[in-house]
Amino acid sequence: MRIISGILKARRFSVPKNFPSRPTTDFAKEGLFNVLEHQIDLFDLEILDLCAGTGNISFEFLSREAGNVTAVDSNVNCIRFIRKNAAQLGIEENLDTIKTDILAYLSKIDRKFDLIFADPPYDVKFHAEIAKIVFERSLLTENGLLIIEHGKFTDLSQITHFEYLRNYGNVNFSFFRIQED
Repeated sequence: MRIISGILKARRFSVPKNFPSRPTTDFAKEGLFNVLEHQIDLFDLEILDLCAGTGNISFEFLSREAGNVTAVDSNVNCIRFIRKNAAQLGIEENLDTIKTDILAYLSKIDRKFDLIFADPPYDVKFHAEIAKIVFERSLLTENGLLIIEHGKFTDLSQITHFEYLRNYGNVNFSFFRIQED
């Protein structure tokens, strides 16, 4: 995996074999960040990365000086991997890592984020639950954005606050935002 843009551009890190997470492909990540950079100013945001896995998305945000990232994953090996790479990249000051179940975390936090990115395993059935909790608990700031990564067999278009879908090969991103009246 590589960091595509920003102060850490072209830095690479390898994921060990049998790692418990599937990283977002560089192709999909590049497409995602192209969309984001045309929609919002990425500078100095509060970002939540759910099912952070390898930290791939967190590192890309931090490389682009997007502010502070909270990376949440239920797997201790993922959290250790993220912490180790953040230290090697020199970005640990702006990264908070939390080992916990993401649905439990969303249900108990009392904080708002400018952007929430979620990349649960494609085969789980709680993609819609993430959106439901985020909007029921008002976890986004005004004009905040929720992005859920999922496979081609998951359709989130009927969920409240759905805006649009972007597809990059086998990777899909559903975008959600509270619509202004």
